[in-house]
Amino acid sequence: MVYVTRRATFSASHRLFNPALSDEENEKLYDKCANPRGHGHNYVLEVTVAGKQSERSGYVIDLKILKQILETEIIRKVDHKHLNEDVDFLKGVIPTTENLAREFWKILEPKIPVGTLCSIRLSETENNSVEYRGE
Repeated sequence: MVYVTRRATFSASHRLFNPALSDEENEKLYDKCANPRGHGHNYVLEVTVAGKQSERSGYVIDLKILKQILETEIIRKVDHKHLNEDVDFLKGVIPTTENLAREFWKILEPKIPVGTLCSIRLSETENNSVEYRGE
């Protein structure tokens, strides 16, 4: 089994806020991330596909194809957007890094033409990242 990873970046803002909680509870839970005007990050998205290499090409997946899938299905929809307000597939989702990784998985898994989506790693800062490997 060979694992191939493509990295992409995007910038976006969000607000961590659970509407079922009071403003005070949200502030206690999410601290400065509950700021009503939101805040932003420069995210790093790494998508790993696992599979056997093609005898013809030597690839698990053509990285040009994976790049295009990421650009079309995720990056164009989230880059320079407010994740709570501007992104249809995140409506009603608290945009934690964990939830973003799960939502990205739902979109990407059926779009991978060869191999198997193995993991999504999303870094919110250089110190904080999440890795999701499906259910």
